[in-house]
Amino acid sequence: MKAANGILFYLLLGLGTQVAVAQNSFSAGGALDFWISNTEKEIMSAAEAMPEEKYSFRPAAGEFTGVRTFGEQIKHLAANNYRMAAYILGQEPSPDQEHETGPTSVQTKAQIVDYAKGSFAALHRAAGSINDKNMLEPVLGHTYPRQNTRLQFAVDAVAHSNDHYGQMVEYLRMNGLIPSESRK
Repeated sequence: MKAANGILFYLLLGLGTQVAVAQNSFSAGGALDFWISNTEKEIMSAAEAMPEEKYSFRPAAGEFTGVRTFGEQIKHLAANNYRMAAYILGQEPSPDQEHETGPTSVQTKAQIVDYAKGSFAALHRAAGSINDKNMLEPVLGHTYPRQNTRLQFAVDAVAHSNDHYGQMVEYLRMNGLIPSESRK
């Protein structure tokens, strides 16, 4: 009988967890967090796939003067993630986030990967603050008249990151690498 009660306890615990997860995915923040997670998975997979010595790669053949290196792509999108998370939370982004460059001290693959991971953690925290009531309210003190809601900032972060993911895939392929997300 004790074994049956134990099994029932764990089944109910598991069901409760599934219900909580399902309820969260039907909230504004939960829905946004779902897309942030998908984007994070692709970006981080591509970031890990490029060898350290290729983080300075930038295309040379054709019209590529002034384009970002592979590492700069990641720093740029991560800085924007931090910036959008700050806007969602009503905070002031740092100057390197506002200019979408990231800190100059972040240079190595490990540092860039950590910076990107941190940016997605910031987005997850910010998405957790978005609810059906506040998602369309203008964020006070924000000066962009056409983009000033939490929902717009979260969508910006996902769309912007996905734009750079496409560029990262091209850089990987130019170096003979196929991102794991493209192999599925």
